[in-house]
Amino acid sequence: MTVNACFEQGPIRPPSEARSLLLRPTRNCPWNKCAFCHTYKNTRFELRPVDEIKRDIDAARDLADAVRELSWKLGQGGEVNDAVVSYVFGNEGFFSDTFRHVAAWLYFGGKTVFLQDADTLIMKTDDLVEILRYLRGKFPGIERVTSYCRSRTAGHKSVDDLRRIREAGLVRIHVGLESGCDEVLAFIRKGATAADHIKGGKRIVEAGISLCEYVMPGLGGRSRSREHAVETARVLNEINPDHIRIRTLSVRRGTALHEKMAAGEFEPLGDEEILQEIRLFIESLDGIRSRIVSDHILNLLEELEGNLPEEKERLLSVIDRYFALSETDRLIFRLGRRRGIYRSLDDLSDRGTYLQLKRAVERYELEEPGKLDRDLDRVRQSFI
Repeated sequence: MTVNACFEQGPIRPPSEARSLLLRPTRNCPWNKCAFCHTYKNTRFELRPVDEIKRDIDAARDLADAVRELSWKLGQGGEVNDAVVSYVFGNEGFFSDTFRHVAAWLYFGGKTVFLQDADTLIMKTDDLVEILRYLRGKFPGIERVTSYCRSRTAGHKSVDDLRRIREAGLVRIHVGLESGCDEVLAFIRKGATAADHIKGGKRIVEAGISLCEYVMPGLGGRSRSREHAVETARVLNEINPDHIRIRTLSVRRGTALHEKMAAGEFEPLGDEEILQEIRLFIESLDGIRSRIVSDHILNLLEELEGNLPEEKERLLSVIDRYFALSETDRLIFRLGRRRGIYRSLDDLSDRGTYLQLKRAVERYELEEPGKLDRDLDRVRQSFI
C-alpha cells in the first residue's frame, strides 16, 4: 500500500472547494501585484510541465487506491467511512499529508477537483485540455473540475478555446473581480480594468462555463465606497455570472494596501459602513440571473444568500433587519459573529448565548466606550 506517495498542492482554494481534491498545474500568480493580497508575496510564477502534472495525478490515483485498500484491511469493504478516516487521522505520523487529503476527499464523495494556483487558464489551451482529459481518465467518477482565472487571461482566450476547455472537463471558473470601478482597480493595482472584467467574464459565460465572480466590499475605502458599489454592480450586470461571492476586505499587514493605509492614502470602512455599501451594491444589480453567496467569516451577514432577481428584496430586508436592531444588539451580534458563534440574525434568539455576549459588551463599554467597536474591526482585519 503506497501510503507516502505525494503530489504538490498550493496555498489556497475557494471555501466552496473545501471538499475538493486539490491539484496544482501552475505555481503562484502570474500578476502578483494586487495591493490587498499577501498570498503569493516573494514567489515566482511557474508553469509546471505537463508530464510533471500527470505524475501528480498518478500519485493521487495511487493514494486513492491505497485508501480503498486500507478500508478493506480495516474490514470496511472498500468504503471510506468514519472508521477509515478516524484511523487515518488518528495515526498522523504514519500517513502523509496528501494521503490524509485524499482520504478526506473520498470520505466527502470524491466528486470534485480544484486546480490551483491563481490562474490555471494561463496554460496553453492544448496543455490544459490534455491535463483535463488525463484527470478525467484517471478519475472517471469526477463530476466537477474548477479553477481560478484572471479576467485578462480569459479575455485573451478565444470562445472556441474556452469551449474546448469546457468539453475537456473544466466546468466552473472562479474570477477575482474585486471591483468594477476603474479608479479602485488602478489604486489596488489589479492589472485589469472594468472593460477587461466584462470581456473576460462574457467570454467565459458564452463558452458555457459556470462563472463565479468575487467582489470585495470595502475595497474603495471611505473615499470611493459609492463608486465601488455602483460600478461593480454595473460590470456584473454586463457579465451575468452564475454566482457572485462576497469577500469583505481584510487589510493584512505586509501588503501594499496596509502601507497605503498607514500613510493615510486609504481609509478603511467599519463593519456597518461596509454593510451599507453591500446594500447599495445589491440594490444596483439589475437584469441578471445570478446567485449571491456570502460564505466567508469576513462577511458580517453570512445569510446574504439568494437568487436574483426573485430574492433581491429579501436580501435587502436582511440588511435592513440588522440595522433595525438596537445599537447594543448590533454590537452583540458583531461580537458573536467575530467569535464564530453567530451565523445568522436568528441566532440572537438563543437567550443564554445572548446574555453571555451582552455581559461581555457591557464590560467593554465600562472599560472604554467605543473600544469594542475598534477591536471588532481589528479582529476582522486579522481574518484571511
